[in-house]
Amino acid sequence: MGTRNIQFFLISVLFLCLSLKPHLSTGADTISVGQSLSGKQTIISEDGNFELGFFTPGNSQNYYIGIWYKKVSAPTYVWVANRDKPLSDSSSSELKLLEDGNLVLLNESKILIWSTNSTSDTSNSTVAMLLDTGNLALRNTLNLSVSIWESFDHPSDTWLPDGKIGLNKLTNKTQLLTSWRNSEDPAPGMFTLELDPGGTSQYLIHWNQSKQYWTSGTWNGQIFSLVPEMRSNYIYNFSYVTNEKENYFTYSVYNKSIISRFVMDLSGQIKQYTWLESSKSWNLFWAQPRKQCEVYALCGPFGSCNEAVLPFCGCLEGFDPQFPKDWNLSDWSGGCMRKTPLQCELGTTVIRDEDRFLHISNIKLPANPQSLAVLNAEDCKASCLNKCSCTGYAYGSDGCSIWHGGLLGLQQSSDDDSDIYLRLAASDLSGGSGSKKKGTVTWVIVGAIAGVITLLGFVIVLSWCWWKRGSVGTSQAVEGSLVSFGYRDLQSATKNFSEKLGGGGFGSVFKGTLPDSTVIAVKKLEGISQGEKQFRSEVSTIGTIQHLNLVRLHGFCTESTKRLLVYEYMPNGSLDSHLFHQKESKVLDWKTRYQIALGTARGLVYLHEKCRDCIIHCDIKPENILLDAELCPKVADFGLAKLVGREFSRVLTTMRGTRGYLAPEWISGIAVTAKADVYSYGMMLFEVISGRRNSEQSEDGKVRFFPTWAANKLIEGEEILSLLDPKLEGNSNVEELNRACRVACWCIQDDEAHRPSMGQVVQILEGVLEVNLPPIPRSLKVLAENHEDIIFFTESSSNQSTQGGSTSVTSSQTKSSALSLTMSSKS
Repeated sequence: MGTRNIQFFLISVLFLCLSLKPHLSTGADTISVGQSLSGKQTIISEDGNFELGFFTPGNSQNYYIGIWYKKVSAPTYVWVANRDKPLSDSSSSELKLLEDGNLVLLNESKILIWSTNSTSDTSNSTVAMLLDTGNLALRNTLNLSVSIWESFDHPSDTWLPDGKIGLNKLTNKTQLLTSWRNSEDPAPGMFTLELDPGGTSQYLIHWNQSKQYWTSGTWNGQIFSLVPEMRSNYIYNFSYVTNEKENYFTYSVYNKSIISRFVMDLSGQIKQYTWLESSKSWNLFWAQPRKQCEVYALCGPFGSCNEAVLPFCGCLEGFDPQFPKDWNLSDWSGGCMRKTPLQCELGTTVIRDEDRFLHISNIKLPANPQSLAVLNAEDCKASCLNKCSCTGYAYGSDGCSIWHGGLLGLQQSSDDDSDIYLRLAASDLSGGSGSKKKGTVTWVIVGAIAGVITLLGFVIVLSWCWWKRGSVGTSQAVEGSLVSFGYRDLQSATKNFSEKLGGGGFGSVFKGTLPDSTVIAVKKLEGISQGEKQFRSEVSTIGTIQHLNLVRLHGFCTESTKRLLVYEYMPNGSLDSHLFHQKESKVLDWKTRYQIALGTARGLVYLHEKCRDCIIHCDIKPENILLDAELCPKVADFGLAKLVGREFSRVLTTMRGTRGYLAPEWISGIAVTAKADVYSYGMMLFEVISGRRNSEQSEDGKVRFFPTWAANKLIEGEEILSLLDPKLEGNSNVEELNRACRVACWCIQDDEAHRPSMGQVVQILEGVLEVNLPPIPRSLKVLAENHEDIIFFTESSSNQSTQGGSTSVTSSQTKSSALSLTMSSKS
């Protein structure tokens, strides 16, 4: 009896073993034939770069099979298999490699959801491998170098290094990057990036796979013609391949430790990101189109895009989001729907007074207008009103235009003076339907008159109170977070502007004290011709900009022609007073100088990249870098130059700045961009290093120009400490000094495309990026060749000697001037 029990036990165990599904152990990088993934099981690439398994995006309850970064702390998915076929349960679903060599996804009912659809006859010799590039590949175990199928050939929204986006000439099919529908739904969205199916070497972004709204321009052998940023080829190695079978574009990174990706974002922009481990966040490196509202139909029908507010999309008056849940997830493609149907849509006889028009000004007109030949604006209005499908009209210098159906591509902008008349049900307009009872209208009129009288009396009383106040105390009319000061209040606070702190291109600054003992700095602006409304608008924008390394604006004053700004007071004054004075006891040590350089760069990054509009400072110099009680640097006078949108081709109409810090493009008249600030920063950084003005005139009348001498020292590989302020007596971090000198020289390159962005400058100074030797800017060499009265600092002149030395041009100076950076391997 005992023997029979043992036999029964062994048979049961064998049966159980045979019935178990051959799941693989978590952590492997392959799936073999017969093996499967379920639940929380994953495979991880050999070096731990990527992981594959089931995931749920955001707060979604759906499951997907996808690939994500393993070493990135922020969940970031780079590929999804079942984008539009989600699963409700991962534990009973399977990703399985079948005996026919195909990788398939089976749902809870074992119904096929997704497959690689490979026609290879390798069958049992196939293995699925997750590579360290993020590529999932089916390969023959007899020859692992050959792929049968790759996820890189079927991208979702992300383009990884070594992947390719191209056109198969044999099948005439293109590989698409397609945006997610929203942040919680990876289903294909409205926006796609593809290589031109017409055969040209350019990339196109489409809306709904039909309307093209951005192009890269054609490939010229080095860059795409409309992407000049590619000239700064310091991280990526781009290449375009064309042959009989295919055309495709691919890229790689020079340093494999860089984590980078291109994404067809759900915002409709193609974005390039790099991972910053120091801040545990993705850094937006590049985006196209540059302006969010340039994305076609971003806000859907009857939605309007506005660059100045968040979220960018809003519904027109009389409309609500059609799909509120999607709208809140930044999927605005569904647009907006009417609160009240039009009279003609109800199937009744059209009554002209029942549908009316809302006048909307300062707006970019929608797409797809229909032109009509009419005599005047009234005829244009009547033509629209007589057609139920007409939803809006415009009448201007171009005549009459009407629109049918949902209005697409509306943009609200103060730079656009176009007007449109939107058709609405009368009840959705503030004027009512016109069919209300006469008694109601009468009471409304009476109430309105009473309200006006009450309001007028309130204004009179309030004005009298303000007049009585005179100069007692400070004026506290708050606008947002800013205080509107009275001129007499500031006059009193500054003791009639008696203690001057300094001055610059925009005016003079005076020290003051408010009644509550708060110390302030008051800047009396000069040459400001803006009206009060525009001045308040721009100052309000400046007031919302807050950063550790930017001087904070407390308030303003605008009375008659007087324009003043009230800032926080900086007890340690400006940087120039610490660099160029002769009191040895107040010499800034190297550590402090380096932190000042880094903090200043961070402040400029915020102005250039983090604000709603890119703010070009236009006057970076030591006088505009202020130091608080802890010697923390704060950039002053930002936002006082013209606010510039993210159009890199925009030209500032007036040249500002200070001689010695101005980029060459100011003088040449070409487009001025944020790179002008980079140039000025580089010139200032040289002064931080040397502790003296870049340009100094000696007793013999000759001018010494430090940047040229420093650039030659870098190229010749001589002792870097010779560039350091002699007052520091060589006490510095040599690695930081070398880094600062190199980045300063890159910043002052003649061609702005060869200068780094301020974001890259920060990365270099932080040690995240290492920078190669820069070439000597051509303008510096011309300066040396053509001006006999200019000599350069030498070892002796750095010790305040008047003796100069000649410079020699080495062969290394003839290197290409393309900016060359590599990612540091240091932690």
